[in-house]
Amino acid sequence: MLELRPTCENCNRALPPASLEARICTYECTFCADCVDGLLCNVCPNCGGGFVPRPVRPATNWKNDNFLGKDPATTKVKYRPVDPAIHARFLMVLRTLPPQAR
Repeated sequence: MLELRPTCENCNRALPPASLEARICTYECTFCADCVDGLLCNVCPNCGGGFVPRPVRPATNWKNDNFLGKDPATTKVKYRPVDPAIHARFLMVLRTLPPQAR
């Protein structure tokens, strides 16, 4: 089950469970859309994968207790600002490869 992390790992911007600005990689590294599109260039600094919009967990119990009330978002913040110089070197290798080819 997705953790639904509360903030961007780079800029610490709030990303509440219903945020349409949250992006995740396959390991659930969580960043805001601005950081993914700008600094990160759609390359996860932790694994090299690409990002997709994070799904929004329903706030209402529409069916079978599959909702935010039963499975709440985590409150644990992972604030790990990206070093722009290190990421630039990482991008030199991966930027031209589409995520599915990495």
